[in-house]
Amino acid sequence: DDRQPVPDLLSGLFGKIFADRGYVSQKLASQLLQDFGIEFFAKPRRNMKNKLMRLHDKLLSRKRSIIETINDQLKNISQIEHSRHRSPVNFCVNVLCGLIAYCHQPKKPSLQLEWLLPPYL
Repeated sequence: DDRQPVPDLLSGLFGKIFADRGYVSQKLASQLLQDFGIEFFAKPRRNMKNKLMRLHDKLLSRKRSIIETINDQLKNISQIEHSRHRSPVNFCVNVLCGLIAYCHQPKKPSLQLEWLLPPYL
C-alpha cells in the first residue's frame, strides 16, 4: 500500500499535497491535517462523490500534469534517475548535474503562478 509511508515522508513539512487517485483516503487526509497541518488533495475515484474545493486549490490541482512533465524530463532527458550509485557523493553529483542540465534547456514547462503572488510584491 503506497499510503503507508506517506506520514513518515511528510513529517516536518507543511502546506498542501496534491496526489493522484492511488493515494485517496479520508483517513490519510485527516491524519495529515491533524498531525502536520498539511492539506491533502487528490482527484476522487470514479465511484466517489466530488468534494467542494476552494478555487485556488482547484487551479493548483490542474497544474499537476505540468509537474509530472517536469519530473519525466528530469528522469529521461537529464538522466537523474539512476539506481546504481556507488557512493552518496556520486548520487549528489548526478542529481546536481541533472538539475543544471535541466536549467540550461531552452524551453521548459512553466506553472505560471504569478496570480498567486500578492499585488504588492
